[in-house]
Amino acid sequence: MTGTQQRGRWHSGGYRWVICGLLFAATAINYVDRQMIGVLKPVLQADLGWREDQYADIVFWFQAAYAIGFLVIGKLIDRVGARVGYAVAFGFWTIAHVAHGLVTGIVQFALARFALGLGESGNFPAGLKAVAEWFPQRERAFAVGIFNAGANVGAIVTPLIVPAITLAYGWRAAFVATGLFSLVWVVAWVSLYRRPEESSYVTPAELELIRSDRAVNAAPMQWRRLLMHRQTWAYAVPKFLTDPIWWMFLFWLPDFLSKRYGLDLKSFGPPLIVIYLMSDVGSVLGGYCSSRLIKAGVTVNRARKLVMLGCAFAVLPIVTVQNVDSLWTAVLLIGLATAGHQAFSANLLTLPSDLVPRSAVGSVVGIGGTAGAIGGMLIAKFVGYVLDATGSYGPIFLVAGGAYFFALLALHLISPRLRPLAGEPQTQNPETTW
Repeated sequence: MTGTQQRGRWHSGGYRWVICGLLFAATAINYVDRQMIGVLKPVLQADLGWREDQYADIVFWFQAAYAIGFLVIGKLIDRVGARVGYAVAFGFWTIAHVAHGLVTGIVQFALARFALGLGESGNFPAGLKAVAEWFPQRERAFAVGIFNAGANVGAIVTPLIVPAITLAYGWRAAFVATGLFSLVWVVAWVSLYRRPEESSYVTPAELELIRSDRAVNAAPMQWRRLLMHRQTWAYAVPKFLTDPIWWMFLFWLPDFLSKRYGLDLKSFGPPLIVIYLMSDVGSVLGGYCSSRLIKAGVTVNRARKLVMLGCAFAVLPIVTVQNVDSLWTAVLLIGLATAGHQAFSANLLTLPSDLVPRSAVGSVVGIGGTAGAIGGMLIAKFVGYVLDATGSYGPIFLVAGGAYFFALLALHLISPRLRPLAGEPQTQNPETTW
């Protein structure tokens, strides 16, 4: 078969979904790498002698690095593009991940975790930049929902493979093995990713679709200017309020299941798989629903916010889970909350491409990611304090249950109509009221 014939196999008008699949895979790997510390928390605490506040400090420094990384890498990706920026970030965090298996004490572990946070901060700025390049606005929330669902796949894969490797070869081998395997992705990304205009796999019809509601790309915007616009804060403030809840689930959920229901490394798997499968459904469904509403003629403003309101109600029952005696009832309540978060997040992550020019997407995502990471730093300290003081997750779940209502209220107060900055048109009139 000739090279032309091989390329022709992609000329079905759907190559943008191949790109979405690469983003999905990268996000899954990203979450395997970051969630391993949560799954291995009991083993690591027993082996390295960590207290609750020390574990919280390690999470804190990961979040601090994540915040710092977002400040730098969002701007970098706007300058060098998604292809180079993603490959560099991915390679760096993979090296940091492997380094976890080589440490000998808590300080070295914290340093490896800090480096991991720096690298992993590139995942969403690069991914959202790629979505802004490859998808028209009416498809973006669905595309973001799909690649964001990779987080849940990663969270499902982790309790399936990591305990098995750990029980057979030790926790150090688990970090090294998972890190080396993920380097395959970098090769695929560099080989397959180009901008739509540069890709030989894109048909003229698909390119026309991708460009259908896009203005000519504007010049890069300075951070000082971005920080003066409400469009930036409409993304950053909800990220600050909701990202910490996801971090809490990621890093402390296995501990909650262990303390409340007596699960261990051998029995975490099924409950966590159910929870994150539900999260996957939520991520895709949240993006699909708002995209479907927009295609049906509903304004972008109303579609995004209606779906996000439904997500907030889905999270609310989590406030009762501390008092639930049935493991599987608790699993369903937690799964509903994580699904609500991911559906909310699929719409929130789409806002930068709704509100700012393509040239500023990476920077705005970086600012929002920093805000979310700062929130994650605060929740790490809060959770560590509450667990040391009370041993109960009740106050923690109470905060989780209300966060999404406050986030949506903040979004609506900051940007009542989701009016975009000049340079990125919407498919509907953004000034249309409810």
